[in-house]
This record gives sequence, C-alpha cells and structure tokens, in this order.
Amino acid sequence: MHLYRFVVSPTLQDNPRAVHLLSDARALGFDNLIRIEPQDLYFIEGQLSEKECQQLALNLFTDPVTQAVSWSIIPASPLDLEPDTVMVEVTLRPGVTDLVADEIVRAAHELGISGVRRASTGFRYLLYGVNAETAHCLASRLLANTVIHRWTVGEIDPSFPSETESRGVVERLCLRVDDEQLMAISRQRRAALDLTEMQAIRAYCEREDRDLTDVEFETIAQTWSEHCVHKTFKARIQVTREQGDEKRVEEIDSLFKTYIKGATEKINVPWVLSAFVDNAGIIDLDGENEISFKVETHNHPSAVEPFGGANTGVGGVIRDVLGVSHKPIANTDVLCFGLQNLSLDELPAGVLHPRRIFSGVVSGVQDYGNKMGIPTINGAILFDRNYVANPLVFCGTIGISPKGLHKREPQKGDRIIVLGGRTGRDGLRGATFSSMTMDTQTGSVAGSSVQIGNPVVEKGLVDVVLPARNQHLYHAITDCGAGGLSSAVGEMASCLGADVDLKHVRLKYSGLVPWEIWLSEAQERMVMAVPPVNLPKLQELCDTYNVELTDIGEFTDSGRLIVRYDGKVVLDLENDFLYRGIPQRQLKAVVSYHFVEGPVRQRVRINDYSQTLLALLAHPNIASKASVIRLYDHEVQGGTAIKPLTGVQNDGPSDACLLKPPGAKDRIGIVVANGINPEYGKRDAYRMAMAVVDEAVRNLVAVGADPQRIALLDNFCWGDPLCPETLGSLVEAARGCHDAALLFQAPFISGKDSLNNEHLGVDGRRYSIPPTLLISSIGVMKDITRAVTMDLKTAENWLYLVGDFQPVFGGSHLALVAGSLPEDGIPSVSKKTPAVYSALHQAILAGFVRAAHDLSEGGLAVAAAEMCIGGRLGLSLNLETEDPARTLFGETTGCLLVEVGAEDARAFELHFGNLPLKKIGIIRQEPLFTVSVNNKPCISLPVSALVSAWNTPLQSS
Repeated sequence: MHLYRFVVSPTLQDNPRAVHLLSDARALGFDNLIRIEPQDLYFIEGQLSEKECQQLALNLFTDPVTQAVSWSIIPASPLDLEPDTVMVEVTLRPGVTDLVADEIVRAAHELGISGVRRASTGFRYLLYGVNAETAHCLASRLLANTVIHRWTVGEIDPSFPSETESRGVVERLCLRVDDEQLMAISRQRRAALDLTEMQAIRAYCEREDRDLTDVEFETIAQTWSEHCVHKTFKARIQVTREQGDEKRVEEIDSLFKTYIKGATEKINVPWVLSAFVDNAGIIDLDGENEISFKVETHNHPSAVEPFGGANTGVGGVIRDVLGVSHKPIANTDVLCFGLQNLSLDELPAGVLHPRRIFSGVVSGVQDYGNKMGIPTINGAILFDRNYVANPLVFCGTIGISPKGLHKREPQKGDRIIVLGGRTGRDGLRGATFSSMTMDTQTGSVAGSSVQIGNPVVEKGLVDVVLPARNQHLYHAITDCGAGGLSSAVGEMASCLGADVDLKHVRLKYSGLVPWEIWLSEAQERMVMAVPPVNLPKLQELCDTYNVELTDIGEFTDSGRLIVRYDGKVVLDLENDFLYRGIPQRQLKAVVSYHFVEGPVRQRVRINDYSQTLLALLAHPNIASKASVIRLYDHEVQGGTAIKPLTGVQNDGPSDACLLKPPGAKDRIGIVVANGINPEYGKRDAYRMAMAVVDEAVRNLVAVGADPQRIALLDNFCWGDPLCPETLGSLVEAARGCHDAALLFQAPFISGKDSLNNEHLGVDGRRYSIPPTLLISSIGVMKDITRAVTMDLKTAENWLYLVGDFQPVFGGSHLALVAGSLPEDGIPSVSKKTPAVYSALHQAILAGFVRAAHDLSEGGLAVAAAEMCIGGRLGLSLNLETEDPARTLFGETTGCLLVEVGAEDARAFELHFGNLPLKKIGIIRQEPLFTVSVNNKPCISLPVSALVSAWNTPLQSS
C-alpha cells in the first residue's frame, strides 16, 4: 500500500485565485509578498500502476487547457525552491467532510481503477519574497483556518478519516451533587445551562433515583438550549422603565406570546395557514397552492468557519421548507460584516479578519444555492465595526406546495426513517455552541460544531421528498438541524414516544460513540414517520435518486424517548420532562429613554452637496452589491420577474423581487423584500423595529404587492440577554414589532432569535453586535403584469414624493460620512403610512405609476440618484426648504419617489386626496442629475459620476 501526492498547477499567467489572494494579503499588510502561486493537492492511499496514476492525473484531476499536473510516491525528494520562496501546504483536519475526496474514490472506481482505497485533498501555496516566519503568519491569517485545517511550512503528511473500531462507550454522569459541581459539569460539557436548569435536571435524577448517561445529558442540553427552545423569548421578564427620575415596573410573561405571536393572533387573517407551528410559516397563495417562508441565522458557525457556516446555513433553511413538504423555489440572504479595511492591529485575538469572513460567507451562499438550482432573489449586505467578531448570516428559503399535502402527525407503529447524508463528528454541540458567548478559544474548542455541506446529496432529498409527499407515503417529516437525530426524532415523538437503535445509523466513518451519533448535526438528513406498508415504495424512490434510506426504529405510545446501542439502552427519558420540564427563566430588563422626542430642527452646514452625495453612494452599505449578486443564480427555475438588479443596464437596486411561482394560478405572483437598520438599533430599539417593519412593507408596495396581503418574519440578533440593558432593548424591539404589525395589519408567520452574539477578548473586553433586527416580508400580487421597477422610464415625466416626509439625522448614513451631527432621534412611523401605501397600490393598479423607489439609507438625494442610475436618465429636482442638508440627506420612514406620466399627473394627485404628496422634479433625457433648493443650484452631477461612485468596490470599506 502506497501514498501518492498529485500536484495540480494553473498554467494561466493571471490566475484569478492568485490575484485575489495577493490582493487580500496586501490588504492585511503583507507588503513584502511579491507573488503567490496556489496549487491543488490530491492524496491517494492505495496500489496504483504508472498508467493508473497517469489516468487519474489527466482524466480526473486536471483540465489540460488551463492546468498542469505532476505526481510522486510519498515520501519524495524535497523540492528545490527559489531563494526567498517558502512553500505552505494545507489539508483538512481528520473528521471534517472532504466532499472532493469522496468523489475521487467513487470516480476512480467508475474509471476501473480499483486500487484507490482512500483519498484526501489539500492546497499548496508557493510564497515569493517572504521568510518562514512571515509564511507562518500568512498561513494563519489568510491561507488556512485552524478550525478545519492543518498546515505546515514544507510538505505535509496527508491525513484520512480515522477508522477506529466503533465502541458503545457510554459515560455515566452523577448530577446528584451540590450547585457548584452542577455548574462545573455544565461548563465542562459546554452545555450552556444555568443553575436553575441544572437543578431541574438534578431533581429529575433524584425522582428517577439514577444517574444520567452522557447521551441523556447531551440530549437535555441540546433540547433546552437557547438556540432550540428560545427560552429568553419565553421567559418571565421584569421590565424597569426609566425616564429621568421616574421609574415604572411591569412584568411580561413571554415576549413571544405577548408581542410576536400575540400580534398575529390579534390580526387573525384567514390566509395565514400556519404560524409558529411548523419548520416554516405558511400562507395561502391562490386558493389551490400555499407558500412557505423561513429565515434562519448561522452566525456563530460562520464566525469560526465562514464558508462552511454560510454553506450549511443555506442548506439548513432549505431543509426547513422541505420539512413542511414544500418545493424550494427561492433563497434570500442578508449578511452583516465587520469593516473590510480593518488593520491586523485592530483585530481581536482569535478572530478571523472580516475580509476572510466576507469572501468565505459569500462563497458558501453561492456554492449551496447555485448547486441546488434555487434562485437567490433578495438580500442585503451591511458593514459595521461592531460585527468584527460576530458576523451575521441570515439565510432564507421560500417554498410552494398544493394546499393540504403537508402531514405533521406521526402514528404509533410508524417506522423512523432517516434519508440522505451519513453521520460524522462534524456538527457536534452546534445548538449549545450557538447559545454561548464566543471567546479566543472558541475556534479550537468548538470546531466540531461546524459542518461542511453537500448540496448534491440535498438535491437528492428534494427529488425524493416531493413525490413521496404526492404519494402520501409518510405521516410526518422534519429535518435534522441543530441537535441532529436527537432533535428531529425527539420533537416528532414528543407527544408519543420512540424507540431508536443507533447501530442502524449509517456513519461516514467508524469510531463514533453513541452520544456523538445521536447528537451529530451532520448535514443533508431528513427524518420521516413512515407506515411499514409504505416502506417498499419509499425505498424504490430512494433507489431511483441514489438517496440512502435507513430504518432506525419506531414511534411508540410510551411517552418516553428510548435510544439503544448494540442492544443496550443508552437513553431513556420522559417526554414530559424533556420537552415540558424546562424551568421558565426569570429575567430582569432595564429600558432607559434617551432619544430626543420629535425632530430638533438644528441645521447642518454642508460645503459641497455634490461630493456629499457621491460619498454616500460610495458608502459600502449603500453602494452596489452587484459583485456579490452576480455570483448568485437568480434566474434558475425561470420564475424571477423582477430581479435583484434592474434598469436599462440591469444594475439599479430593486426594492423587492417579484417571482412567478411554478404552478400558481393566472397572473398571481409573490413579492419578497426585507428591512434592516442596525444604525437605528444602536439608538432606539423600539423605533428601529417600527422602521424596519415599515421598510420591509414599503419595499413590497414599491413593486406592486397588495398591502393587505403581506406577511412578516422576524429575526432578532442580540447580545447577552442576561445584561438588563441588552434585554431591555430586546423587549423594546419586540414591542415595536408588535405595534408595527398591528399598524400595517401584517401578521408574523415565522421567526428566529440568535442571542449571545458577543466575543470575549483576551483583555476582558466584550465585543457585542449592535441590536439587529431583520424583518423579511412576503406579499401576494394578483397581477404581475402591473408590477413596476425603480428605474426612471421616460423623459418629461414628473417625479413625486409621497408619504409623511419628516427627515432626521439620528442613525443616518450622513452621520457616518460627515462625522458628528445633531442627535435628533431616529425616524418614527407616521399613522398616515398605511393609507399612503394603500393609495399607492391602487395607483399602480390604475396604471398611473411608471416607477417607484423607497427612501431609505442616505435619504431623498440617494434615492433619486439611484433612480437615475437604474434608468440612465437625468433628473431635475426643485426643492423648497430652509434646511437643505436635512431635506436631501436626512432619513425618514414611509416615503417613496414615484414617477408619473405627464398625462396622468392630475389624476394621480386627485387619487391621493389629502394624503401627503408633493411634485418635486421632472425626468430629463440628458443624463444629468441636478438639484435646486429655493431656485438656487445645489447639486449638479452627470449620471456617469453617480454610477462610478455607486460601483465603489465593497471591500474598500
């Protein structure tokens, strides 16, 4: 048996990967690096002839047009490198999924090369102009991630997945100990359980008069984790509201029931078919079909391994939609990163540089969605210094199904069927990991919490589940997400019981102990409750699509969750305790009112309005995201009517995406958008929540969605909820969601919270994200031919400002560009806004509206400039104001710019009646953007200058 090393080198002079790596290295301060040459490594364990080596090298590993290959038997003679050149080699750690290696073994056997036993992959980097010390630093900062990689200067010894004998080793934990010892156990096993919860587990052990196995304790920790059970949102919270010398105390029994679910129940519309019950929210589309929508976060995993974290975030939310028996038809992604130009000196210890996180996350989203054949249709990208240690990765999926096909109740005697990927160590304790504050040791300690996705396997799951649904082959279905089989099987059996044998679970490699098999969050797995009589038909479907099916047990009526390994019981827990025995948290929150009530009309002096506008357009939060958007396939499946970019050159920023779902009746479509603004969250969580709900609704209305058929999803990303001030802002945000939902009569149908988004530095400093609320919105449009886009259409048409225009500077992007400004509070949402949106919708249906675009970051001037960019037409604005800076660059809610044909102007104005409406400009054929204030010139810029600023690279921030 030999080890073979294959080295594949690019032959192109300007290799894109080399250019990108060199650019990143220079941005990180490695100025001495002259050149970098990346190469791919393939390692084979087996017995190969020279001819077989050549066959693998030329037919499997290389493209002869762009690549060259060499190979040798390990060990080989050392390479003769040029002076001032260092070689670094990188491979995956044992246990990390190596998708390419699996395909190498399969493909080699298909080629008739039976001597390939195992394979692994890696990378080689030739670094020119640096010494070994600099190479070590480059490897740790840029070329490798110690969470999933091992690396060395020189040639690395290949590693393969361990194949130790599987042993049913079960550890017994005595929890009948004092409080101090209880908490030591929680910390040692990274359970993220507090003392009250550990005491409840101790009481259960005393009641049953026994110790727990490690399988049982890990199951309880996962089931009771913040990530899975959302105990902060279900807590009883004592809220102290402070304003000046006044204090008022109130008690809230569950933020979720009071504010989120409570709003949906008060709105109570019949077209909401499922809210907060299933893996995804479900609404009626057209009486015959239903639409599902779910948005998840994958923040902690993406912080330690950006590609894998984002990759599996997308895969997981696709399975959420598959878990309600729907076909995935669209993805969304909203990403929040630290500043890209951060120096290494400013980077907290143990944290990846934001540039690495950005490129890894974007690539991870691209890889999964594109390979699944699902369009990525909507999203946002934000940058803020406070996301440096904790990026936010929001992944969403939309699905469709004929009404009434989703089954959700397992029956006694149903078989517990696992479909899809195999189980490995990748993905252990992910639920508890995501419930904890990160620190400098998180990457090394929690590396096994990160998984690597395999979209090819998940595509097979989609191909099996949909016909199985149509043939009514199962009684219930769910995905293996956080907690793996423990969560999936346990939750399905929570009102019945289950008996599982782990020896039947298929493994990626041997050597896993029972708790690892049961808790592993390995990807691409679904669990079904299948009547025994239907198993042959399901097996036939799985054989057709090359999907593995495993029968691991049955659902019972015992009221207990029982798990065996090799004939021995390793878990036997009472369902009532496991799923209904967690103590309700008792928390304290403090709300302090610091914002300024009402706009303070303090004027701001700006020397050059044109340059200020260009600076705003170039700000990374406002600038074009085309470099990322174009990596994602937003056309696949053929239903995307309004895309993320629009206009005459397809580079204007769409307010929302319009999709014609497959199988939908007549001209019915769905519109998808979002609202998010952490700058507001830093100042006033209540008004921030109101504002982002308004933005999510406003973006839908701008395209043509019916404001009476809009549903919302909430995703809260916050810091440590045990800090009273932090929890206070969370309380206020939830209250804002409730009030905004009622104002717009837009129910919440799904949501998720991700707390403890903090990093504890070696110096004791806590790096916490700004309070961040993402509102995703989905609306129904009865006739997609009436839709409008944001780009200017025709010269000599009029431009109107609609909505209650009350611009302020608090939380504005002008403050980010210009420095300190008067802090006059953040925008509030006017009670007139729903009526404005309703009137605009009717105007769109009447055909009055040629284009519409919402006012958001950067204010009126930025919105108008973006319309010019989209249409490549000029625009002349004539404004009457005593405060030009506030009017042009202040930010407001509830407002849009609307293009109306000259022939429809009178009818449009009459249609709006007494609602706030003002004619402010006219579209010009000459591509020149001008603004006059009180009949005096203020801004004059060619549209080409707007486009140039707008296209500023994102990673220059």
